[in-house]
Amino acid sequence: GRMRCAKEGLNCTLTGTHQSILEYTKSLQQLRPNDFKNTEFKLTTDLPLAQKFGELKVLPVAEIVKYGLEGEKAPPIQQYSGVHLEPKDYHKKLAESNTVIIDVRNHYEASIGRFVPPNATEEKKTSNKGENGPLWIDPKMRKSTEFPAWLDKDETKEMMKGKQVLMYCTGGIRCERASALLKYKMETDDAVKDLGIKGVFQLQGGIDKYFKEFPDGGYWKGKNYVFDKRFAHAPPKIDGEIHGRAKESDDATSQAFPSKNPDSAMGKCEGCLKPWDMYRGKRRCPTCGVPSLICKECFLADKNGTKKLGRDVRCDLCVEQNIHTKREYREKDERFIADYESKMMAKGLLLPGGKNQGADDNHDDSQESAPMAPNPKNITRLVLKNMCRKNMTEEALMEALPGITHIVWHTIRNRKNPSGEPIFMGMGWVEMATPEDAARAVAQSNKLKLFQRPLGIAFQPPDGKDIWPPSSRKVGY
Repeated sequence: GRMRCAKEGLNCTLTGTHQSILEYTKSLQQLRPNDFKNTEFKLTTDLPLAQKFGELKVLPVAEIVKYGLEGEKAPPIQQYSGVHLEPKDYHKKLAESNTVIIDVRNHYEASIGRFVPPNATEEKKTSNKGENGPLWIDPKMRKSTEFPAWLDKDETKEMMKGKQVLMYCTGGIRCERASALLKYKMETDDAVKDLGIKGVFQLQGGIDKYFKEFPDGGYWKGKNYVFDKRFAHAPPKIDGEIHGRAKESDDATSQAFPSKNPDSAMGKCEGCLKPWDMYRGKRRCPTCGVPSLICKECFLADKNGTKKLGRDVRCDLCVEQNIHTKREYREKDERFIADYESKMMAKGLLLPGGKNQGADDNHDDSQESAPMAPNPKNITRLVLKNMCRKNMTEEALMEALPGITHIVWHTIRNRKNPSGEPIFMGMGWVEMATPEDAARAVAQSNKLKLFQRPLGIAFQPPDGKDIWPPSSRKVGY
């Protein structure tokens, strides 16, 4: 599984046998009762064996959810977090008027499923701002670091004016930081104080716990995106019907089966725009890097070469915002966050948190104390060997080696795999953000394992024959 460990807490997704997971949770409560006695362990049973994680990754991070609010920039959660409501109470409050419901997840998650209580309206479809029923709001974020800046927008404040604010996310963790930020601004920022917000509430245990209380879905419509090998799932009662059909279909990719009624899917395929709600494969938006929502037909057509998915096939946010290149996205994202932070610091509401200002998810302050190999020439180019040819991805490598800015894979172009792509040889080169990042990476050579293989890492300065780093291989959106 995967464990994110920070001073503020833990965020873990683990797989194992039923008995071993239960023993693990009980051991935590016995060994550290003060820390874990009130912890809600969310257990999902009877998952297919193919959905288990292949290895355990323990990641020391500055924040368990990356909001760019680490250290002194983070309002204390215990002091400022919203009122936690159990699913039954949250369900009742969802239907109340004079309410705004903020989906704290990323847009690609919200696009395939969300709460739809009676008389609810969407931000883009209403002009009464929720006066006759609850108003559902999608902040349209690609990552959580955008939330503070979105919360500070004038149009966001106008929608919350005089309302009670409900927040929800997958498991409840993202709401802890999001609600604390809003409550903090309600006490310290005059522009938010004057809004007359009637209260801030969050769903205890998130969508996951709501599904356990309402197995038929309650007010939920669509699917819940999850960050494990299930990708997404419907409420238990509906999910059981879906997987029953999947088994009957003999579909090899049945764990990625669409809704019971595909035409009712809330999302749309980015390739053909037909209703679709299941993420599959490793394709990401070529401009901003979020997961691509591609239907089965377009996925297979791209795989067999009959209809390739080109760079013009982008996520709906990039289409809506008229973003066509990685550079355009990076400039927009950096400007959005920088404008917010400069405004907050001018008000005295955001303390400079040190080197990391929250716009870069790939460099973590907790790495500063990691051992470093000698690097007197300040080399930033590294060669990597013994990578897993089958499973290695850009995301896995960037997660293992913080600070990567460019990746070049060693492939044989005149030899293709069954998908028609050049064969990866298990070797590559990376550019690191700083000589210190490079030195920390080399210090892990043959110690760091990725997909059960020790990674060989060495300094390799550019030879001057080619432009390095190549601009087309920039990563870290």
